[in-house]
Amino acid sequence: MSVSLPNTAQMTAIVPARNEEAVIAACANSLAPQAEISEILVINDQSTDSTVPIVSNLARSIPKLRLLETKELPAGWVGKNNAVWLGAREAKHDWLLFTDADAVHEKDSAGRALAIASQENAAMVSFSAEQVMNRWYEKSLIPYVYCRLAHKFSFDDVNDQAKPAAAANGQFLLIRRDVYQAVGGHASVARDVLEDVALAKRVKGAGYRIWFGSGKGIVRVRMYRTFGAMWEGWKKNLYPLMGSSSVAVGKELARALFPIAAVLAIAISVWGITVSAWPWLIVLLIGIIIILVADALELLRNQFPSSIALYAIAGRLLFAGVLWASYRSHRRGKLEWKGREYPVGTPGASK
Repeated sequence: MSVSLPNTAQMTAIVPARNEEAVIAACANSLAPQAEISEILVINDQSTDSTVPIVSNLARSIPKLRLLETKELPAGWVGKNNAVWLGAREAKHDWLLFTDADAVHEKDSAGRALAIASQENAAMVSFSAEQVMNRWYEKSLIPYVYCRLAHKFSFDDVNDQAKPAAAANGQFLLIRRDVYQAVGGHASVARDVLEDVALAKRVKGAGYRIWFGSGKGIVRVRMYRTFGAMWEGWKKNLYPLMGSSSVAVGKELARALFPIAAVLAIAISVWGITVSAWPWLIVLLIGIIIILVADALELLRNQFPSSIALYAIAGRLLFAGVLWASYRSHRRGKLEWKGREYPVGTPGASK
């Protein structure tokens, strides 16, 4: 389905914010200088930290910035979806840019997204944000997850209109306003914890073209600043991202853990038939090196530095642990995120 792009296209940036005092200023300041962004709407989702005074202070120096407030969360809605739906209804421009409060945009991110929309005749443009990782647990888990997602949601497959694959990233999701309204917007995915993927499926399913690609050098995000936040975040998202089935979970667990288990089993076997400790230690070392090299090559294919492969063993173990936790949470029908509990997964689960 064709979507025309005016030469004077302008956009509204919509930023949901729930307890984002550490990051909201950097996000707003990266959006403010961009000429294509005529309006920035920050939607405070009942924050209990300093998010509101920080945004209010920013609004004094950024005239295009407005602060909106959510009310009590409606039944059947995920908090983020409710917040961005409010922002979309208040937006004044033809293009809507949904972006997270922890996203920092390069100076031309909006212009590059509009250029891609024009070149590809796309109604939706989304970038997989460049990941900023400072702690060992970020470097262990996040690259492994993103390498697996690259297999699940190939850019080429998503961008091929003839294939059903659809995906997007809520850290940077640009959509034509009339298309957003035509597919029902976030109201149509109100209870989805993966609202970005769900919305992309609706857009592509309605016959509109979507474009999804790497955001390296365009937008960057440090998703989690503590181990607990990282665990909670992936516990919420990983099960549906990996396929939402016991079979898919089993395959992913086997893929993550089998190489480690195989190396340990071979090393223990060698230990049992030799007197010296050296043979089994050498076997163990060779096995670890093989895993690290294989993961380094996978990281390079997905635009991560190969040096992060030093964390590969830990990444596989963390991935298996949080995937299992995600599976159990979804099967029980309840998830927790930013102080709220949501009914998901199990039919009939209550809030």
